[in-house]
Amino acid sequence: MQAVMRSTGSAPGGVRGKAPLLALLLLMPTLLPAAAEPRAAIELNRLEVREGGGCRVWLLLRNPTAIAHERVRLDLLLFGRDGVVARRMVVDAGALPAEKTMARIFDVAGLDCAAIGSLLLNDIPACGAEPCLAQFTTASRVPGVALER
Repeated sequence: MQAVMRSTGSAPGGVRGKAPLLALLLLMPTLLPAAAEPRAAIELNRLEVREGGGCRVWLLLRNPTAIAHERVRLDLLLFGRDGVVARRMVVDAGALPAEKTMARIFDVAGLDCAAIGSLLLNDIPACGAEPCLAQFTTASRVPGVALER
């Protein structure tokens, strides 16, 4: 009896049929989303009732990046609980150094803290590294009051 050997055209262990898998593995790093670059952040940290009326707003500005922001100006809209704009303010938050977290506090006269429903970071007209708005994220620690952009 003679043994019949068939050639499969592949090396022992067989690579044939696995080419699509190998190609996928080689492309995998380009298919995965890139690791997110750290961005500066603005956090609504606290609303504090002021004696005699008004509201004190506490913001934390975090900059984990190596880019220093020479002068940060925030264009903010404050909305009432009814969703209607109650106030527009431009706040000069000053410099935000690289790899630094800073608190910025400002008072809103004539507006009770309980009346504030949300804040909108409408724009950052200046930060020293334009375009500014895209370089910042927003968050809020105040229950029921969002800070959006």
